[in-house]
Amino acid sequence: MTYKDVQSCAAYIKERFDGDIPSIAMVLGSGLNSLADAVKNATVFSFLDLPGFPKPTVEGHAGRMLIGTLEGKPVICMQGRAHAYEGNSPEKLAFSTRVLWALGVEILVLTNAAGSLMKDAGPGSLMAITDHINFSGINPLVGVNDDRFGPRFPDVTNAWDKELTSTFEKCADKLGFPLHKGTYLMAMGPNFETPAEIQAFRVMGANAVGMSTVPECLTARHVGMRVCGVSSITNYAAGMTGDELTHHETMEFGAIAAVNLEKLLRAFVEQIAA
Repeated sequence: MTYKDVQSCAAYIKERFDGDIPSIAMVLGSGLNSLADAVKNATVFSFLDLPGFPKPTVEGHAGRMLIGTLEGKPVICMQGRAHAYEGNSPEKLAFSTRVLWALGVEILVLTNAAGSLMKDAGPGSLMAITDHINFSGINPLVGVNDDRFGPRFPDVTNAWDKELTSTFEKCADKLGFPLHKGTYLMAMGPNFETPAEIQAFRVMGANAVGMSTVPECLTARHVGMRVCGVSSITNYAAGMTGDELTHHETMEFGAIAAVNLEKLLRAFVEQIAA
């Protein structure tokens, strides 16, 4: 998708939204639909109607953009996302994030459902993402670089904004529930990982594993957006308990984690939004 395609989609949204575009956007992962319901006075765009947008096909990903308020603060909420395992090209995975940038978004909050590699972070808990490992074999920045988006070789030493992550921690402390911190590893999927892979990921330094989020982070950093994120822990990773992993479990425990995640994101937006 070209720079012109991105600007065209952004123009489509601006023409149909009455007001200033928020500077903060959130991407919601599996099981987090209740959070979208909390957005007030929302103008809703279906991904089906947004030119060039990838169309989510996974249960729990509604495929909608909501522009409204959370705790009285302006915010864009992306209800669902596209995944590489759905057959989307790396370039396609970058599109929605680039559109957010073209709209004027400065801070991107990424959430996902993830399997825990930490025994003290069980299903239903939350983990602030402090770094990531891209084990997916894909990168949204592959191909001819358009300097209008960003440099050919972007630095991602500080991909996950430390100041914003610290705000998450302070909000969790005030709310009175634990917020784990760790490195998120992205695998391609769609199968869950094998016990041997999880053992290898643990050696590599991963604390949670999932099938999304990294392409959005890389795309956002390429265009200069600040990025932070939280994983909803939906299960222990393969081999840690001996139980079979299912998407139903992801949805079930994602809904449990969403209760605290909604509280956390409300408090976070209230702290940093203009």
